[in-house]
Amino acid sequence: QLQASGGGLVQAGGSLRLSCAASVSTFESYAMGWFRQAPGKEREFVAAISWSGGSTWYADSVKGRFTISRDNAKNTVDLQMNSLKPEDTAVYYCAASRPDEPIVVVTTTGGPAYWGQGTQVTVSS
Repeated sequence: QLQASGGGLVQAGGSLRLSCAASVSTFESYAMGWFRQAPGKEREFVAAISWSGGSTWYADSVKGRFTISRDNAKNTVDLQMNSLKPEDTAVYYCAASRPDEPIVVVTTTGGPAYWGQGTQVTVSS
């Protein structure tokens, strides 16, 4: 089970930190990712992190503004979002691979095996 939190309303240029807590016994074996879905649009990839945290991938639209990180001791993966723009407004979902799958699995919407419930991020102009 994946539980996302931390969404809210923020002005353009502001920051938010999303967190996803995973209820699994071997969290360190799962690649993790964040996706988002804006109204009327398809769900899209945002960021991903390998099981060790040693590799990260980002969508071009968020590079340099968002940072994904994980704490395997706490079974959490975070998304620090800075310099937010109105176009970042969306429901954000965390997702997980199956155990021992590579990071690439959580970089496309058809890849993850597990999804969280989503948290709303609204950026006002």
